[in-house]
Amino acid sequence: MIIDTTEVQDINSFSRLESLSLQEVSGIIWMLVPILTPVLGITIGVLVIVWLEREISAGIQQRIGPEYASPFGILQALADGTKLLFKENLLPSRGNTFLFSIGPSIAVIAILLSYSVIPFSYNLVLADLNIGIFLWIAVSSIAPIGLLMSGYGSNNKYSFLGGLRAAAQSISYEIPLTLCVLSISLLSNSSSTVDIVGAQSKYGVWGWNLWRQPIGFIVFLISSLAECERLPFDLPEAEEELVAGYQTEYSGIKFGLFYVASYLNLLVSSLFVTVLYLGGWNLSIPYILVPELFEINKADGIFGTTIGIFITLAKTYLFLFIPITTRWTLPRLRMDQLLNLGWKFLLPISLGNLLLTTSSQLLSL
Repeated sequence: MIIDTTEVQDINSFSRLESLSLQEVSGIIWMLVPILTPVLGITIGVLVIVWLEREISAGIQQRIGPEYASPFGILQALADGTKLLFKENLLPSRGNTFLFSIGPSIAVIAILLSYSVIPFSYNLVLADLNIGIFLWIAVSSIAPIGLLMSGYGSNNKYSFLGGLRAAAQSISYEIPLTLCVLSISLLSNSSSTVDIVGAQSKYGVWGWNLWRQPIGFIVFLISSLAECERLPFDLPEAEEELVAGYQTEYSGIKFGLFYVASYLNLLVSSLFVTVLYLGGWNLSIPYILVPELFEINKADGIFGTTIGIFITLAKTYLFLFIPITTRWTLPRLRMDQLLNLGWKFLLPISLGNLLLTTSSQLLSL
């Protein structure tokens, strides 16, 4: 009886698979956990934001809101994403299909990279870099390039104008945002996000940078709203003027990627507000009063990490009420008003705040 060589190779490969020990299988699973856990967490975070926005907007407008997809409409965002996934993906006949296709992906990937430097707990950060906070600034500035590519590749005047507006808006508000971050870095004597949170751990809630940098907090809040293109700064996709801006020619999953990028950016901005100004994972109870409770989120192991994650996310989602509420309460600015606010008001104020912070740090030496 003659056995083929391929059959022998198949038998050998199957025997090797059977010989894999339980320890090796568990090792492979643990290698995938650090990759799958952030992806799952970010996905759930975006779904929660979408649900919160729909419920809050329904409450402001005195209507019911989503209620059919699961109880209280919790899975409505998942149902909408599934619907977009099965819709037809159309391409413009006279546009640049390469730029048109790669633009949404660049926007999403650039924002996803920002999560690598966010400390969710005392021992939970993907990359504790010495320049972590400025890495976020650098990476987030790539996202508008994807929007501009999408607008240019669509070969549509409304799309191209929306892409230009997105680029102009990003440049105008990236500078005040960076100056506010630089002030926090000087105040904390570090550019690491972990060290910035650690510098706010003294004196409980009074140690937050919110009280030490009130002007910078207001400028950072306005600039982050503009970076997220939220009302009153949603000029790149103004429906009354540009149909849907750079999203006009998109359909299917690519259209959904823009919404994913928008909510991911909103979540990133809120997380950085928590890290930079609201004490991060710190419980914010004065250590003089309750020392054991103050240090509970710095404990090693799963329990301390879980407490830190819960505190960080609780602060983040409480802060999210501000950008969600402003979307349904404030009117849209004109383009000249938006640029004047960024260049004539926020930029000088952020420069003055940086000068005051530098002077106070020099005097304290």
